[in-house]
Formats: sequence, C-alpha cells, structure tokens
Amino acid sequence: MPVRLDAIDWRILKELQGDGHMTNVALANRIGLSAPPCLRRVRALEEAGLIAGYTVLLDEPALGFELTAFAMVGLHNQAEAELRAFENLVLGWPLVREAYMLSGESDFMLKCIARDLPTFQEFILEQLTAAPNVASVKTFLTIRRAKRDSGVPITVPSDPAK
Repeated sequence: MPVRLDAIDWRILKELQGDGHMTNVALANRIGLSAPPCLRRVRALEEAGLIAGYTVLLDEPALGFELTAFAMVGLHNQAEAELRAFENLVLGWPLVREAYMLSGESDFMLKCIARDLPTFQEFILEQLTAAPNVASVKTFLTIRRAKRDSGVPITVPSDPAK
C-alpha cells in the first residue's frame, strides 16, 4: 500500500536529501515544527522505507580516486538465472559503485571508481571480461563531472491546510 505524504513530509524529505547530517532540531526549525513531532515524522518515513539510509558524499579525487569510468556490458545469455549470477558477481567488485540492468544494446552499465587507469584496466581484464557469460565490454572514461545530485527531484506540494 502506497504511503500518503503531506507537504510537511515532502519538506522533511527534501531537507534531509540536501543535508542528511543535520540535527533533528535544525530540521524542525527549517520546516516549522517543534522537534518531537518532527522526529516522529522522520521515524515514520524511515519505518515506511522512504528513507532507506543516510550516507556521506566523498570527494573521490581528494581521496586518491582519480578515475571515474563506465563499462557497458553485454552478456551471452539473458536468462533470469544468468542475469542474477552476473548481478551477484557485481556485488563483490568494490570498484563498481553503481550498476544498472538496461534495455537496448547493452545488458548492464557499471559505474566504476578507481585510483588510476592501470587499476581500472586490471579490473576490466582480470575480472570483468573474464567473468562467466560476459560477451562484450565497452568502457568510457570520464573527463570531468558536470553535475552530481543524489536522490530524487523533489518539488514540495502546496499544503492545502494553509
């Protein structure tokens, strides 16, 4: 059953998506509630699974991870068992930070973060192309990041109670 959200819930989600590190008091002040009902609403959103967790965005280059690349992977066989087997392999590869099954020319797109090109090349040669059922791999090295937004594009609806 879908969860019904009011304008306050949407504002909470938008604020937390922008800064998941803020205190409950700061969040309550931003949305115009006192702290206890704000905390109850946040807990309800967590329990409903709408807030799946909290994370920190790291500056990859500052930490020595200079390379971001995408790998487009084609599989020999797209039977569900084979797709799941590949997904299970992906879960064990630390360089792969995001993975998506696709429709179209490729079966999967992998976002990879590596310290440098040799590290990425080693991963491609020794793990990805050597994996069972992998038919093709096309890689794309990024030049620079033009945008980085996480989450979803929330537009807070107007509150009919106001």
